[in-house]
Amino acid sequence: MKKSRLVMVGNGMAGVRTLEELLKIAPDLYEITVFGAEPHPNYNRILLSPVLAGEQTLEEIVLNDWAWYEENGITLHAGCTVGEVDRTRRIVRGTDAEGRTVEAPYDRLIIATGSNPFILPIPGKDLQGVLAYRDIADTQAMIDAAATYRDAVVIGGGLLGLEAANGLMKRGMRVTVVHASEWLMERQLDDVAGRMLQKSLVERGMGFLMKAQTQELVGDDATGRVAAVRFKDGTEVPAQLVVMAVGIRPSTQLAERMRLHVNRGIVVSDTLQTVTDPRIYAVGECAAHRGIAYGLVAPLFEQGKVLANHLAEHGIGRYQGSLTSTKLKVTGIDLFSAGNFQGGEGTEEIVMSDPYAAGGGVYKKLVIQDDKLVGACLYGDTVDGSWYFKLLRDGRTVADIRDKLMFGESNIGDAGHQGHSKAAAMADTDEVCGCNGVTKGAICKAIKEKGLFTLDDVKKHTKASASCGSCTGLVEQIIMFTAGGDYSATPKTKAVCGCTDHGHQAVRDAIRANRLLSIGDVFAFMEWKTPNGCATCRPAVNYYVTSTWPKEAKDDPQSRAINERSHANIQKDGTYSVIPRMWGGETTAAELRRIADVVDKYQIPTVKVTGGQRIDLLGVKKEDLQAVWKDIGMPSGHAYAKALRTVKTCVGSEWCRMGTQDSTQMGKDLERAMWRMYAPHKVKFAVSGCPRNCAESGIKDVGIIGVDSGWEMYIAGNGGIKTEVAHFFTKLKTAAEVLEYTGAFCELYRQEGWYLERTVHYVNRVGLDHVKQRILEDHEGRKALWEQLQFALDGEPDPWFEFDKAAVDTRQFMPVIPIVPVPVPVPVQAPAPSAGATTPTPTTTAAA
Repeated sequence: MKKSRLVMVGNGMAGVRTLEELLKIAPDLYEITVFGAEPHPNYNRILLSPVLAGEQTLEEIVLNDWAWYEENGITLHAGCTVGEVDRTRRIVRGTDAEGRTVEAPYDRLIIATGSNPFILPIPGKDLQGVLAYRDIADTQAMIDAAATYRDAVVIGGGLLGLEAANGLMKRGMRVTVVHASEWLMERQLDDVAGRMLQKSLVERGMGFLMKAQTQELVGDDATGRVAAVRFKDGTEVPAQLVVMAVGIRPSTQLAERMRLHVNRGIVVSDTLQTVTDPRIYAVGECAAHRGIAYGLVAPLFEQGKVLANHLAEHGIGRYQGSLTSTKLKVTGIDLFSAGNFQGGEGTEEIVMSDPYAAGGGVYKKLVIQDDKLVGACLYGDTVDGSWYFKLLRDGRTVADIRDKLMFGESNIGDAGHQGHSKAAAMADTDEVCGCNGVTKGAICKAIKEKGLFTLDDVKKHTKASASCGSCTGLVEQIIMFTAGGDYSATPKTKAVCGCTDHGHQAVRDAIRANRLLSIGDVFAFMEWKTPNGCATCRPAVNYYVTSTWPKEAKDDPQSRAINERSHANIQKDGTYSVIPRMWGGETTAAELRRIADVVDKYQIPTVKVTGGQRIDLLGVKKEDLQAVWKDIGMPSGHAYAKALRTVKTCVGSEWCRMGTQDSTQMGKDLERAMWRMYAPHKVKFAVSGCPRNCAESGIKDVGIIGVDSGWEMYIAGNGGIKTEVAHFFTKLKTAAEVLEYTGAFCELYRQEGWYLERTVHYVNRVGLDHVKQRILEDHEGRKALWEQLQFALDGEPDPWFEFDKAAVDTRQFMPVIPIVPVPVPVPVQAPAPSAGATTPTPTTTAAA
């Protein structure tokens, strides 16, 4: 079948991104030809500033090298300017560097000509040394000028102008920035942030002329080169190099010659088709969608994805415009703005300003309207920029978090058990890289499917962190917990706590490699900074030694959290919660009678049925705990521990008309086999008797679902603050296999998990493929893990009944007798004798 012919005019970032997206979903649909006016492959224009500053080379900013075009069968005419398109015959005509005509017929045509820099229409604009700042040629000309000349003037105090000024300053030139407005970057910053930025740049040696009107550029008659910039007030500034960075205009000259409709750009529909000719598309800065021509990278890439979808004949994509934010790093200073950051009538502002903070100051301004965040402007500290943008985009009310809003996402108090990693807390649909529109899910998928372990690999395959670089830290976090131990890009390790520089994995490795059997051994061997550790590291190290060397390492109960020392859950009023274990959620009349008697006897105020199919007695006094456990006569439910909490079941085939397997019995067998299992964090199982999944097995650490052929096993689910759907793991035929595979996974988690790391985060960190390799592919290894778990649990005591064996300190349950203060007699001083009175002589009485 003959391929359709797709021709693209323009070889920039938006157009080539369109081709990349198209090749992903329809690699064989088109014969592709590209015309590029520059003699280079596609490169990252955003990184021209680091090239100018000498921080990167031209080779390092290439996004798609020559080989990429060849590998994908794309004909590239580099250095070839298109001057005519014959819409009747559907032929594109260009002229190459040698003046030869190059033609290419098309069935579909993409115009991706980008934008042109605006040049001020003033006398002297054509002198030598007067440049725009738009491409590699401009950048190289600036580098060459900096090597010869001393004075430079940059006209325009926007992002591009400041980056140009910074680069020239780093090349040794004396730079003056001329700006017509009152403050810098007025489109991205309010007046306070703009002036803080100016102050910081002045301290670095950059000069400024604000509210200055350029009248003409004065040339040197002898050389024909610019010599000075003259202003309307008659003053002059010397300059042998003038860079105009006063804005861009969509490049529409070719479209106008083609008689396409142009209004602030080439007018396109939601499918990026030109309204004049449906065979012709426009994408990027040259396109005007719903009256807007976008200049930021992120919306242009969104356009490219929609256009690729349409070209692939999927016909389901529509571009509906973009809500944009600006997160920038200007000469090392972080800036962020989004929405209506200027405020105005009907809005309220929350402002925090510290102009003297380290690094040039910190400024935050949040604009609220009708209890919703509608704008934000951040200077210096932009770590919460993406969170503010999400709140702004989602349009959620902020009334409930308004008092904490200024202090960022980490201070709203709902981090829960997700840990401290922002990356781990993000949903798969959350955007990580705003420039390229890359979500966390896309990054994780690429890491897992393509085996990526370095930041450079992720940049290459997903484009995340490949543009402005402001999301690099977040991308590194994602690689770390997704690739696990294979992650090799970051040199930094998060320490267990402030008592040591070692991370969790280093501690685990040292304990195993050096047979360290106690907390003291670990602290001594790894040269802990504090002799006794702290409340963060002691529980972690205690768990690591006992789980690595069961039966040999000695548990230190005093290094456990209060709940695990008391073997009950402490409540906010100081009383405790007692939850006895009910195997698979099943109980008896005798057990219920004992529970009822205990409630009456000890006047327990609240009895609650839990979501895990157990009964919770709330409000038990600490001094009553031992007696309550004894009178109930049921095993500990470990509802207080980093251990197996509950195995939730449905009634299964024993009673349910829909049940295919005996889920209740399977649940009881699982719970009896592993109920004394301690782990890095709490563990919950569920067993459903059929695919209707009434026990909610899809959001548990281990979920078992009965099917006609046996059982399906799911792992690493979570039903907490952030619901995580469990991964399908394998199909099993027998109950014995369910026990073995579940036990092996739990023991692998026990041995490799980090303290306070849920199974969902453990699997995310080490990778599902790693777990499959250890459990599904290594049969002997799986059996060994199951045997190791059984060995560790053999003889493990029930802390509610075997106090001595479980090392339960029963002194903690003794009631505290309040100390009644004894009144101390206060001596009464005799009154002083009056004048003339005699002092009485003491008398002595002899003993009888």
